[in-house]
Amino acid sequence: MTTQPNASTQQTGNAAQNNAAQNTTASGNTSQKKQAATHSLGTAQGHDGRGRTTVADGVVAKIAGIAIQEIEGVHALGGGAARAIGNLRERVGQKDLTQGVSVEVGQTQVAVDVTLVVEYPHPLQQVADNARDAVYSAVEDLVGMEVTEVNITITDIHVPSEDNDGEADDAGHEPRVA
Repeated sequence: MTTQPNASTQQTGNAAQNNAAQNTTASGNTSQKKQAATHSLGTAQGHDGRGRTTVADGVVAKIAGIAIQEIEGVHALGGGAARAIGNLRERVGQKDLTQGVSVEVGQTQVAVDVTLVVEYPHPLQQVADNARDAVYSAVEDLVGMEVTEVNITITDIHVPSEDNDGEADDAGHEPRVA
């Protein structure tokens, strides 16, 4: 006696095939995600052909951040919220050298975006140009990768009297009320 598969057996077989296909796709997506994460790391062939060097995005961002902080007229890196978090971090003894710096690292090229605050009365364009030159030099010299662009956004200017909270201005004046 031959039995023919019933509808529930066929559905079970189809479900197993679908699950196998989904598992293959899922594992394929996982490896694609790993490749995407690895792709964001810069890779350069060693000069002597004995291997390759991989540079993480954070390393490139840190190098750019250090270079920019050395520029005259740069008060701080990052927008308002990033600077507030950075101030808290500094109070506990940690400094984020990548604050206000984001990078996109390819196989041989790097693009950098920087957000900064300029000290008043430094010329904004001159500070931006100096910061841009510093990033180009530091990344190309230290990392050995071509910098394709450095985009700089100036979000604020820092007026030195803002640090005093009015204390220096009030020191020479008599109180108006007793």
